[in-house]
Amino acid sequence: MNLLLSWMLDPLFVLIPALQVYSWAFQGLLILLFTGIIGLLVNALLARIVRRLGQGHPRWSELILDGIRRPLSVLVWVVGITLSLQIAAKALDDITLDAAEHFRSIAYILLIAWALIRLVSRIEARLVQGEAGKPGMDRTTADAIAKLIRLSVLVMSGLALLQNLGVSISGILAFGGVGGLAVGFAAKDLLANFFGGLMIYMDRPFKVGDWIRSPDKEIEGTVEEIGWRLTRIRTFDQRPLYVPNSTFANIAVENPSRMTNRRIYETIGVRYDDAAQVEAIVSGIKSMLEQHVDIDQAQTLIVNLNRFGPSSLDILVYTFTKTTVWVEFHKIKQDVLLKIMDVITEHGAEVAFPTQTVHLASTPEPEG
Repeated sequence: MNLLLSWMLDPLFVLIPALQVYSWAFQGLLILLFTGIIGLLVNALLARIVRRLGQGHPRWSELILDGIRRPLSVLVWVVGITLSLQIAAKALDDITLDAAEHFRSIAYILLIAWALIRLVSRIEARLVQGEAGKPGMDRTTADAIAKLIRLSVLVMSGLALLQNLGVSISGILAFGGVGGLAVGFAAKDLLANFFGGLMIYMDRPFKVGDWIRSPDKEIEGTVEEIGWRLTRIRTFDQRPLYVPNSTFANIAVENPSRMTNRRIYETIGVRYDDAAQVEAIVSGIKSMLEQHVDIDQAQTLIVNLNRFGPSSLDILVYTFTKTTVWVEFHKIKQDVLLKIMDVITEHGAEVAFPTQTVHLASTPEPEG
């Protein structure tokens, strides 16, 4: 990039003596003006290329160019400002030259870190989205890997900046070994949440988008984000619930999103007056369930007289639907219950409701 800009700026340096312009300040302003024009051209060119490549499904080349487009535009300004400072150094002293060198080194480190973080974010989104006709990577896994890479970039960039500013990083690394124990005791809760989040990423009891609940705590809802310290859950009344990651190491967690079927488990009562029809009703209900298109025949199916209730003969209906979608399940369950009522009616019986029969003991009539 330095060679390219130097080649583009050479005509300007030839033109300045020809116009007998010897002011270093004016030369610096001309370089900044020329740098701004180049920056606008580079940004417009890259934006046009990104739009062309981005038509339809995004390509890897488009993601890379989009990631480095803004840092590259800023890099043009960094080179221009550095050249201006170097010109100023000739007119002033070596202090300005040293400042230009430090400015350039720090700017390069920050721009590289910025470009890498932008690239990681775009690649993460692409991996989650997937390619045409192919499923993408699990969002939770992609998010964990992206966070780890971004953290690594920030740490390495910070160390490089400190080294560039004259701070010895060997002392910092040594302090990390000696002071790590003290920091660990002081931030034990923070570390517990960090390792709790790490265990969630490794064991994967749930992922973003799953419906989870805990029988030990009042936790139930859809997972929206798994951070390094907190997990955000959206409850069914749309309230955000923030749970420290260390909590999941001490409680049982159910993940209904991973169920393979939903269960219909009902007790249907018929009148004692219809006892003669119970066997035919049981047979009719079972036949109806075996022919139902939304009932999974590979799962357990039970229809039997279960008990003698206080005011009804109770029939157990136990079966599973093919769908796990909550709304569809209730539609299927409603259809099954209505058809059970039809079976009971077809056999001349009725669904029982709570009743009580009072028997009065006969008393002898008084003698006349």
